[in-house]
Amino acid sequence: MEVSGLPAELWRLILSYLRLPDLGRCSLVCRTWYELVLSLDKTRWRQLCLGCLEHRHPNWPNQPGVEPPSWREAFKQHYLSSKTWTKNTQDPETSNCLSLFRRRKGRRRLCVGVRLGGAGRGGGGDGEAGELVSLFAVEGLHNTSRAAFSCFTTSGYVQFDSCNFESGQLQIHAPGTCQVKFCTFSQSSIYLRSVALCILENCEFTGSENASVTVEGCPSSDRNWACKHLAALAKSCAASVREPDPAVCPVAKRDGSGELLLGPVRTCEIVVGEERSSLLSAAGAQDLLGSAQEDSEFGENLQAAKEEEEYPVLDSDSSDSDLHSDDEEDAQAMYKLPYQGHSLSHTLADIMDSRLQSNRLHALQKDLELKSLQQELQQDKEAQSLANSLQGCIIRQCLFRDGKGGIFIYSRGQAKLEESIFRDLTYAVRCIQNSKVIMLRNDIHHCKASGIFLRLSAGGLIADNNIHSNSEAGVDIRKGANPLVLCNKIHSGLRSGIVVVGNGKGIIRSNQIYGNKEAGIYILYNGNPAVSGNHIFQGLAAGIAVNENGRGQITGNVICENQWGGADIRHGGDPVLRNNLISCGYSDGVVVGERGKGLIEGNAIYGNKGCGVWMTSSSLPHLINNQISHNSIYGVAVFCCKDDAGDYPPSQGGSENFQEEREGPGGENDPNSEEEHPAARRPISVALVELNSINHNGAAGLHIKSSEALNVIANVIHANRDGGVAVLQSSQLTRIANNSISCNSRGGVLVEAECQVELRGNGIYENSSHGIVSKGEGIIMENDIIGNHRCGLQLLQAADMKVTKNRIQSFQDYGIALFDEAKGLVQENLIFQGRSKKSILRLMSNAEDCHWHHGCMLINPPARPHIEGGALGSCAAAGGQRVSSITTRVDGGCHNHGSIFCTVL
Repeated sequence: MEVSGLPAELWRLILSYLRLPDLGRCSLVCRTWYELVLSLDKTRWRQLCLGCLEHRHPNWPNQPGVEPPSWREAFKQHYLSSKTWTKNTQDPETSNCLSLFRRRKGRRRLCVGVRLGGAGRGGGGDGEAGELVSLFAVEGLHNTSRAAFSCFTTSGYVQFDSCNFESGQLQIHAPGTCQVKFCTFSQSSIYLRSVALCILENCEFTGSENASVTVEGCPSSDRNWACKHLAALAKSCAASVREPDPAVCPVAKRDGSGELLLGPVRTCEIVVGEERSSLLSAAGAQDLLGSAQEDSEFGENLQAAKEEEEYPVLDSDSSDSDLHSDDEEDAQAMYKLPYQGHSLSHTLADIMDSRLQSNRLHALQKDLELKSLQQELQQDKEAQSLANSLQGCIIRQCLFRDGKGGIFIYSRGQAKLEESIFRDLTYAVRCIQNSKVIMLRNDIHHCKASGIFLRLSAGGLIADNNIHSNSEAGVDIRKGANPLVLCNKIHSGLRSGIVVVGNGKGIIRSNQIYGNKEAGIYILYNGNPAVSGNHIFQGLAAGIAVNENGRGQITGNVICENQWGGADIRHGGDPVLRNNLISCGYSDGVVVGERGKGLIEGNAIYGNKGCGVWMTSSSLPHLINNQISHNSIYGVAVFCCKDDAGDYPPSQGGSENFQEEREGPGGENDPNSEEEHPAARRPISVALVELNSINHNGAAGLHIKSSEALNVIANVIHANRDGGVAVLQSSQLTRIANNSISCNSRGGVLVEAECQVELRGNGIYENSSHGIVSKGEGIIMENDIIGNHRCGLQLLQAADMKVTKNRIQSFQDYGIALFDEAKGLVQENLIFQGRSKKSILRLMSNAEDCHWHHGCMLINPPARPHIEGGALGSCAAAGGQRVSSITTRVDGGCHNHGSIFCTVL
């Protein structure tokens, strides 16, 4: 009969009444009939599959309510498995116990002692007559029972389908193999020793007293006939690599048990000049780009603001109130000295170009987009090889719950875990002693300890898993373990997301790490991972914490919206923190605490509620070439306070449990027993803040309250909402050299009493108050102090400074003003005329008039700062000696030949 004679719907109704053999015959008639039979997938094939009581649901035990992609294919796999297993071949000569497992259908129960368990089908091997294929030993041990199935020969193969195991153990030894599917293991386990290849799929493991599956030994190179069959089966069933869910991360709530889930996503606004774009800073971590509003409320966020300074009011021709009048602007333009040609002017121009800033932020956002697993595998051949490997034990779509352990791999064992669920266990996976684990698309949650442990040079691939709500770390790497951790979601943990400790290594890339109660990534005790391309956000502590001599290459990550520092470095931590976006944190962007070190280079640190960078004076970081802007308090702050237990965020300090039970022969517990790594990358003697752009922060650009030496070299400090640089305490020399300090809302540089400072080669331009105010001691040499709204240089109280070879202009006030008991040497300074035509104010009895310059150009040399090739290195190395007692008396007045230089007593 022609198919076209009836509607397709009617044909489907007719075919739905056929039995399985008749459906097979119909599908062989022609292509049209074949397609009609295939179209019955949701009806007749589903009915046949579910109607077979000896078969479980294709998605059992993890998703029994979810339909498979094809009911026909699921039924086919069940049918072929039964047909192959029950085919008529001559049974080998066997022992008495082997007769229990002859190839035949039927449900039976085998009991030894209390109970062996088994309801369903068990399978023996296939081999020539007379050859011993498998040995099944059933033992009764005291009040317990154990079923031990050990394959000893090159033909050993055992298959279990839809069986129930209670209080038993299945053992497979090389060169034997096995396939176990749709089985339940209640207080039972599987032990595999040097097995070349075996498959466990759609099984449920509950109530284990130890590991549910133990894999020991390197996969054997001696492969029997079944390995080829299992390899083909594994390849045909391999799930293709899926793209990550493009949906945003789940919105956080607290469930009934009080577990923390991800909270509502906060939106950060970027304000660059007049352009404003609202970007999602955490969801999916793709549109993340952080910055606070330029007009963030300074008064509410300034936690350590100093009291308002009152400076002596100097007589001037105009008041501050009319600085911006039209007449004033015309007059100021007449006396203005151009300074835009200095060595850092290109950086300054970039800051002032709002469109360029916006474009750079968007380019940074694009560069830091999260990569999918497919993209990672295309670029990383090692990861691709691991993902495609078929060796050892392959575990698919299994459920491990309510027991001590899931998988234990040791002594060079190998296992591959796919799309399985591990929940309510003590641990999910433990991999040690040069073993290898490949984990793809698993769900690991509510473990009583860490979810995944890797120790003693273990490795492998951990990719595209959902790891959450564990009591300890989601992934714990230590003792030389070196895994690839790619594209996982690690969140809502009660401790850290990932811990790397005790010489642990690893490549941690393209993960989403969020909502953990401690650091997203915690590195300590010589841990040294490569951390790149991750999105770490909405943590309740630091984004990344490096402590206790931890190291690491931390590059190209997005770290945002964490409650504490985006990166927290303390107690000998010495990482490389490079090219990260650290934004929208509820505290500081980067914290370098007591004895912290590290290279902090090329990062964009935007929009944090605290400081951009907060560090203690005892730390020795190199802070180089970072963009630090739009933070609510200081751009960079240096404090004297020392860390103690109270300085740590809750549960952030030293309370993490880094001890563990012995793991196999010779296992060591003490992370300090590991071989010490060579000290630092390079000698570090003085903290260095160099080549940074520090702009538009809510308080001073650079706030210094230090008891140690500090070098501040070649930075652009621009348009901050307080002063440019404030040195409030400096018992050792602070060198401030070759910086551009401009357009800050208060003065350019403030030096408080008893501070030691060397100011050399800086350009201090157009700040809203004085250029430099000093009450301390030191050197002010070869600076350009031009166009500031009040005095160029003001010395107060007991200031004792050597002021020489500077070029100074104040538009409406004195170039240099000395008050109170200020003393020092002021000589060879070039003072340009401003509107007020005032040069030097000396409140001294022997005051003399001095000359000033009428020029309008900064030439010979051009505008400062000057940064020549190699100059930065020499500046950093010089360190500068402490200024000796400064001359308090210089005889003589102006130079006799009428020079524009003058010497002041």
